[in-house]
Amino acid sequence: MLSEIREQFNKSFDQAQYIRMIDDIHLSNRESLVFRVSETPLFLSPEMNQMLETAAYDVIASIRAPGFAEKSAEAIPDGLAVANEDDHPNFLQVDFAICEDENGKLTPQLIELQGFPSLYTYQHYLDIKLRQYFEFPENLTPFYSGLDSESYREELGKMLLGDSDPQNVFLLEYQPHKQKTRIDFYLTEEYYGIRPVCLTEIVQRGNYLYYPNGKQLVPIERLYHRFIFDEIVKKNVQMGFDWRDDQIDVHWVGHPNWFFKVSKHSMPLIRSDYSPDCHYLAELDSYPTDLENYVLKPLFSFAGSGVEIDVTKEMLDGISDRKNYILQHKVQYTPLVETPDGKAMAEVRMMFLWDEEPMLVNNLLRMSKGKMMGVDYNRNHSWVGSSLAYHQP
Repeated sequence: MLSEIREQFNKSFDQAQYIRMIDDIHLSNRESLVFRVSETPLFLSPEMNQMLETAAYDVIASIRAPGFAEKSAEAIPDGLAVANEDDHPNFLQVDFAICEDENGKLTPQLIELQGFPSLYTYQHYLDIKLRQYFEFPENLTPFYSGLDSESYREELGKMLLGDSDPQNVFLLEYQPHKQKTRIDFYLTEEYYGIRPVCLTEIVQRGNYLYYPNGKQLVPIERLYHRFIFDEIVKKNVQMGFDWRDDQIDVHWVGHPNWFFKVSKHSMPLIRSDYSPDCHYLAELDSYPTDLENYVLKPLFSFAGSGVEIDVTKEMLDGISDRKNYILQHKVQYTPLVETPDGKAMAEVRMMFLWDEEPMLVNNLLRMSKGKMMGVDYNRNHSWVGSSLAYHQP
């Protein structure tokens, strides 16, 4: 970490200014900031930033390795395969905890990955707001691959819109105005003119999809996939079109199959010095002798639900649907960010856009002082929540 910049930031921090920033973000975006934003970003040292980049591209190499495509196809549950899949995800997120190795050196360790969009527009907007309300060196950036604020916005726009008119591109979610991430939807509409709509509103006429806008049916050319399968399956949501129909003339931006194919299901297939030991539970003939050092994760869950961090043999023996779990070596987050009431732990999400080639573009930071990263473990704590990690280009 960049200790000098950290010291300067903490020394000059103004709580009232932080509150003004939060109020500004919330009130300027339909009162939609419903998750906690940390009082501080993270300032990465050149060494840590390089390790994060290397670790992220290790994941890309594993996804492109022989055998991954065949194994990942097993991840799609029966009845949930969507037609017309493309040959790679358009979006890739790779989450790393900042830990200490056996020598006490800080290092990233892979926590999770997903072939599904994150807060791509909001993270761009947050950078603007952090610079507006706080002082830190202008040469620091959250962007990668030579991008700056303007070129990042352009690249994301090209991915989302392609050659289509914005009126024919829709962000597809279930009840989008009730989702915790809706601030990103509203900013995507503000930036690019892409309207968020509920997947129950879409209608199919022959091989084409439409959005009913009053008495008019607006043709849909591109769908920006943002819905979580778990939610629509559990609630038995009925869609207005058949996603299995391979004759539908629509382009998915972020094809839904990659939600499953690049996910926790991929963890045992990742080969990297920055990836902890991980196994499919169903493929284990015997358990590791140090089960206390492992965490059990369901393959398909959201926001950390169903994760067991105190694993026992009896717990594992009692699982009937073993093919739906992985056993991963426990990663110990290191308290490393100096704050007014103790050190905070950090997790960095490295964010890719993947058109013809994968391109690392941005990041998302989560900070915690609890047992896990989720909000339930961080109640009554300050200097925790989401932000950005800055580095020197």
